[in-house]
Amino acid sequence: MSAGPEGQPTTDLATFVESLREPGTSFISPKRLSEALGVEMTDLAIIAGIDGEALGNSGSERLQIRLCEMVRVISAAATLTGDVSKAICWYRNEPIAGYDHKTAAELVAAGHAGAVMAHLHDLENGANG
Repeated sequence: MSAGPEGQPTTDLATFVESLREPGTSFISPKRLSEALGVEMTDLAIIAGIDGEALGNSGSERLQIRLCEMVRVISAAATLTGDVSKAICWYRNEPIAGYDHKTAAELVAAGHAGAVMAHLHDLENGANG
């Protein structure tokens, strides 16, 4: 992703999040999220920590909770990096030393979104103070 004027990212975080919504609903679309992450739907189920069949019911509370956790972590990372693409790359690929070198995606899939958010909070505080 290229930077806009004064080094600002060209992708707006709010636009990214809105692009993930099912049309006419408040639900996150599994298909749109899989496309944004660059993964197949079956892989989305794995990194969301859910059964693949659950992806067929986008209104499922359990599915929406997991997808929202993923988007929340990616959004927080994008706020730190200033770039949604970098945040997605970090989420999927960067091992986190304090968590057995698991990626944010692996930790969220295992139900540890709170730990990843705490890690990002620590990074933000380290960067700010």
